Amino acid sequence: MTRPSLNDLTAFMTVATRRSFRRAADELGTAPSTLSHAMRALEERMGVRLLNRTTRSVSPTEAGFELLNRLQPALATLDEALDSIAIFRGSVAGTVRINAPRLGASLLVRDVLPEMAERFPGVVVDLVAEGKLIDIVSAGFDAGVRLVDSVPKDMIAVPFAGAVSFICVASPAYLERFGEPATPDELERHRCIGHRVPNGKLYRWEFERAGQALTIEAAGSVILDDEELMVDAAIKGLGIAYVASLAAEAALAEGHLRQVLTAWTPAPEKIAIYYPGHRAVPPALRAFLDAVKALR
Repeated sequence: MTRPSLNDLTAFMTVATRRSFRRAADELGTAPSTLSHAMRALEERMGVRLLNRTTRSVSPTEAGFELLNRLQPALATLDEALDSIAIFRGSVAGTVRINAPRLGASLLVRDVLPEMAERFPGVVVDLVAEGKLIDIVSAGFDAGVRLVDSVPKDMIAVPFAGAVSFICVASPAYLERFGEPATPDELERHRCIGHRVPNGKLYRWEFERAGQALTIEAAGSVILDDEELMVDAAIKGLGIAYVASLAAEAALAEGHLRQVLTAWTPAPEKIAIYYPGHRAVPPALRAFLDAVKALR
């Protein structure tokens, strides 16, 4: 058997983890057809099928999974070895892949990326914004963004951006028409903008006052899965929305929204960058973490 090249193995790992020739080709900077031909040639040289292909998807075979599971730590170790000499270049370079919810991504773009551009111009930040919680290691990310309390126990969390409060907001026109609720219980008589979280469930609104915690299953005629859309819906007078303060701060400052039930706002929650604690930190990620820490 002809020993496959490092490029072939890297290409296989990218296809196997992305489960798509198109996405893998975009990441590797080649054409999907070229990548497909390369994988068939790799299978022929190794004498075993590594990938199951359909018209819509690609997935590893049993042999492919075995190879992938052994390649990932081996190539990670190789990357760490290459990254370890970054200090001798006099400057940090490389790519750091970050997964974040949309609001977390907004914070990074607003605060962290300018710091990165100034201090570490050789580092490329590949930022993917999505709402669902994922396993960043298996998905090929260096780090992720979550509320501190929801960071997995085997990860290291680095808090940033202060803290985020979750607040109720509504448009002045809505409050003039329907009145302002004095307590969370009065939300039953109001139109509430529902929030569907990535697992498909409706988010329950949480309140707190003088040590008393209260949870409400808010109901209404509109349900959305994006906080920016929820803010837009509230501005249009469709009801009361329960959102992160960051999402609503511009609309509040411009007078398009007003905060209600202020006395019942729960304690702020901290946001953190988190990353695996069981592996060496590559220079590009270390630079990113330094930029985050500099803003605290």
